[in-house]
Amino acid sequence: MKNTERRDAQMPYVSDEEVMEQQKKTRRILQQLNTVDISDFGRISELVKELFGKSQGAFVNPPFHCDYGFNIETGKNFYANYNCTILDVAKVKIGDNCQIAPNVSIYTAGHPLHPVARNSMYEYGIEVTIGDNVWIGGSSVILPGVHIGDNVVIGAGSVVTKDIPDWCVAAGNPAKVIRKITDEDMKYYYKDREFDEEAWAAVQKFAEQQK
Repeated sequence: MKNTERRDAQMPYVSDEEVMEQQKKTRRILQQLNTVDISDFGRISELVKELFGKSQGAFVNPPFHCDYGFNIETGKNFYANYNCTILDVAKVKIGDNCQIAPNVSIYTAGHPLHPVARNSMYEYGIEVTIGDNVWIGGSSVILPGVHIGDNVVIGAGSVVTKDIPDWCVAAGNPAKVIRKITDEDMKYYYKDREFDEEAWAAVQKFAEQQK
């Protein structure tokens, strides 16, 4: 098998000339994205669409880094803030309405544990999936093979090593479920601070439109 085929099958592979040629194409797009006028939102959106394998109105605040781009699939209304890194050796599938805070890293890439195996130049990629309505807090790291469910919040600075179920807050290193998210949480915008009447009316109206 070719190394690109091995990589795409989530098998151990070596970064040979064909692999590096694919990365070169991606780096040319990244060079444009990371040097564009950062007030040119239209051009940024165009470059993100060209970069990602699948997206629906995705927006990324440069700088942004990835290996291939074509392995990144995002749903509607995806937003990634400054300095996001996605090592997409394997697929990274992200659902609708997901928000990524600054300095978040998502890694599908990895290397063998034993130094002899690691120094043989073999590496791997294991896919990461992220559900709908997920917010990943600043400086968090998502490791290979992780599945994050729907309606999840990952606390800032977390290292996510295992799957996270739907409707919960998870945080820490390694990240653990802190608590469930309930309908009662909807009236608060920050900790115990409730929405004012004007904003709360808008939130309720939006909630009705989603039904």
